[in-house]
Amino acid sequence: MRRPAMLALGATLTLALLATGSAAQTGPAPTGWTADNGDGTFTNPLFFDEFSDPDLIRVGDDFYLTGTTMHAMPGLPVLHSRDLVNWTFQSYAMDRLDLGPAYRLEGGRNVYGKGIWAPSFRYRDGTFYIFSNLNGQTTQMFTARSPKGPWTRTAMKRSFHDLSVLFDDDGRAWVIWGYQDIHLAELDAGLTDIVPGSERIIIAKGAGMGEGSHLYKIDGRYYITSAEWSGPFRMPAARADRITGPWEVNRAISRDEDFGETAGYRVAGKTPPFRLTPPDPASRGGLSLHQGGIVQTPAGEWWGWSMFEGNSVGRLTALSPVTWRDGWPWFGLPGNLGRTPRTWVKPKLPVQPIVAPYRRSDPFDAAVLQPIWQWNHVPDDGHWSLSARPGALRLTALSATDFLQARNTLTQRAVGPVSVATVEIDGAGLKPGDVAGLALLNRPYAWLGLARDADGLTLLLRDEQTAAPIRRPIATPHLWLQVAADFRSEQAQYRWSTDGRHFTDLGAPVTMAYQLLTFQGVRYGLFAYNRDGRTGGVADMLDFTVAEPLAESRPAIPYDRTIRLRPVGARAAGESFRVVKLGLGRVALVRGDRALTVATDGSARLARRADGPAQSFQWMESLSGGAMLMSLATHRYLRPTGDGGWRADSPGATADNRDGSRLDWQ
Repeated sequence: MRRPAMLALGATLTLALLATGSAAQTGPAPTGWTADNGDGTFTNPLFFDEFSDPDLIRVGDDFYLTGTTMHAMPGLPVLHSRDLVNWTFQSYAMDRLDLGPAYRLEGGRNVYGKGIWAPSFRYRDGTFYIFSNLNGQTTQMFTARSPKGPWTRTAMKRSFHDLSVLFDDDGRAWVIWGYQDIHLAELDAGLTDIVPGSERIIIAKGAGMGEGSHLYKIDGRYYITSAEWSGPFRMPAARADRITGPWEVNRAISRDEDFGETAGYRVAGKTPPFRLTPPDPASRGGLSLHQGGIVQTPAGEWWGWSMFEGNSVGRLTALSPVTWRDGWPWFGLPGNLGRTPRTWVKPKLPVQPIVAPYRRSDPFDAAVLQPIWQWNHVPDDGHWSLSARPGALRLTALSATDFLQARNTLTQRAVGPVSVATVEIDGAGLKPGDVAGLALLNRPYAWLGLARDADGLTLLLRDEQTAAPIRRPIATPHLWLQVAADFRSEQAQYRWSTDGRHFTDLGAPVTMAYQLLTFQGVRYGLFAYNRDGRTGGVADMLDFTVAEPLAESRPAIPYDRTIRLRPVGARAAGESFRVVKLGLGRVALVRGDRALTVATDGSARLARRADGPAQSFQWMESLSGGAMLMSLATHRYLRPTGDGGWRADSPGATADNRDGSRLDWQ
């Protein structure tokens, strides 16, 4: 019964794929979105689902990564990589945090927008450490001898906002924290409190620093990276010869890099219906890379990572080459410091299999859930089961006033740029007052469910933005519920089927928006609850699949074809070039026996073909669409001058394409 649903899904998505003009990548096919292009290059983001407040460490030849998970349980995922591009799941450091009724969605209380956040990942003498913030509690320390766990949680004596820990060469341990004014203290031997009298402010407010600090010692000198909103998001840094200072501040080692992404829908207000501000291509700086750090590879290269706002899909993580200049670790390449290429050559590390961290689909035929799953708040383990009906996730409908208060909602991060989630549900065990189905957990939320009332079964579509749900009587309790989410347009369409083959749209597309009420991006959720104030029946989720129609596609580089280039949105005819493949996703733009050639000042002209960076362009795509061609001579982007000429002097594309560096090609 499950296989036809996948076949029908593939047919449904065929036209959408053709419309994108995307071509399959070379090299092994991933199991989901991966940054690895299979040709020696990678394309940001590392993951096309939320991975916020990342912190990354290297231990020998291995890299480890963790990030914020807020109120989702389990939390603090630990990922492993050998090449900084392909990552695999290792463990969760935190199984659950049950600190009272709000964590259990009891008594009308909740911890949406709260929980565990901004971790600091460290390693010393065979032990892995994660120090993380917790709303209303002290900072928590998690320790393990292996990244696969088990992890032990210890509450520290106080709270350190957006902390970072440094184990110094002399055996001492330091912690920094704060927003704009950076505090420093020495940690005691147990790492649970500070040494009395050691706390001081090392960087005062107004000096240019922010929050989300990462503290390092590199070649005897101390460095801090942080994140700050100052009109645009930016990543400032500081350095000092002694940890106590004096500290010198560089106000932006990364700034303005949003890969040409358009600022999407934003939520205003705290109660529905919310006011949704529409996408704004002219908005600048609100999506830029801003919170991250740096790491050195065994080969001696330096790389940076940072989160950036990905609109409704959540905060994404990008990887950037780092260029040291004047003693500062700049994100970006010489000639364009502070800007990160969306596509670039992978680190000089051993080639690894192309993998995605998670398997998103789950047939529920194992004894445990796939690691991608997280519960919305602390689960009630007595009211869900993988064994009550083999091959199904059984959810008992517990009493709840609405979807946001429903216990045992199982969630996973939605994945972009396009994904389609389908669940096969058997609602034969539902009782009057019960509803169960497939949700987009966000604000505003939306869900499609099967409801049982005294007069029978109803297919119910609920959009938090609208006053009345859409109802359709249904005869069978065995259905397939589906939502197709396009994070490029931030629209999601719900569908249903009685056979898993033929799906019917229900209602108009719902709008997905960026919001800080839950402090998370959109999540797919499986839920069941009773609306009549009692424990109801059960819903069996027989299968859950996530299709990613663009996961195995990459920028459609038109190798060996003659194309016409013009700025996105322009009416001009454009200019024709033959695209010659150079390897590593790079091209030459050729006309006859000449090629577009870039001088060191950024000017470009046709000159006789010759190998070299002056005639090489890295082909990449803006997140809002259109090709971006970065000259290897200037590390800046090609744009028309308006008088029939070209220059490679743009620092990077913008969503409104003000400088014309986002290019259409035909």
